[in-house]
Amino acid sequence: MEIDLQGLTSIVCGSTQGIGWATAEMMANSGARIMLIARNKEKLEGLVHQLPNQHLQHEYLDADFSEPHLLSEKLEKLPHDGDWSNILVNNTGGPKGGPANQADLEEFRIAFNAHLICNQIMLKFAMPKMVRDKFGRVINIISTSVKQPIPGLGVSNTIRGAVANWSKTIAGELGPEGITVNNVLPGATQTARLESLVMSKAKKEGKSVEEVEEAMKSNIPARRFGSAEEIANAILFLASRQAGYINGVNLPVDGGRTSTL
Repeated sequence: MEIDLQGLTSIVCGSTQGIGWATAEMMANSGARIMLIARNKEKLEGLVHQLPNQHLQHEYLDADFSEPHLLSEKLEKLPHDGDWSNILVNNTGGPKGGPANQADLEEFRIAFNAHLICNQIMLKFAMPKMVRDKFGRVINIISTSVKQPIPGLGVSNTIRGAVANWSKTIAGELGPEGITVNNVLPGATQTARLESLVMSKAKKEGKSVEEVEEAMKSNIPARRFGSAEEIANAILFLASRQAGYINGVNLPVDGGRTSTL
């Protein structure tokens, strides 16, 4: 199946590395005009010129999702004249690890702002064009923890669950407008986030990085970590016209690791 996104515009958050960048590349290659959003302006300036199909005039916005009010201000100042967006990919780095019962209140507040509040801000920005065009795709990159909490990621488990329920709610609300809202749940994926978690676990348990990685892989039926491109392929399909009857789902892309249905 060939995915054709010609004539569509897409906002991809967290798009200077990992899953976000792989998604932006694939979408641009499929014909979508892209707006990259991330914190690092210097990286964005370089990467926006590396996207395929430069004639589409891709754009970028540097924004820090730890400061929702500043994100709102920047979006309001964009000279977008209603052009953005048919596709919204909400993707934000996860909170630091640790048990939920030992987390500070501030950790929960920061995570809630960066994920749920900023997702809502992005939705309100993108929704007018989706409603007008009777075509929209909202795809939230969350975690398999919404199906099965991951030990040691207490704040993340909590906030990801909130985002999943927000997503399911708006899927029902926006379905009549031709807008689908779905969640992609990556398993252990070879990204900077995974490397950081592995190193932290290795230090805590007094093991080598290799030992920790092998133990993690042993719990995955595929016996390996996923790649950012494999996650992006799932996102690309959900963003397509072909996926118009898929709405309100949590899609694990995890090599079979999640033990729940």
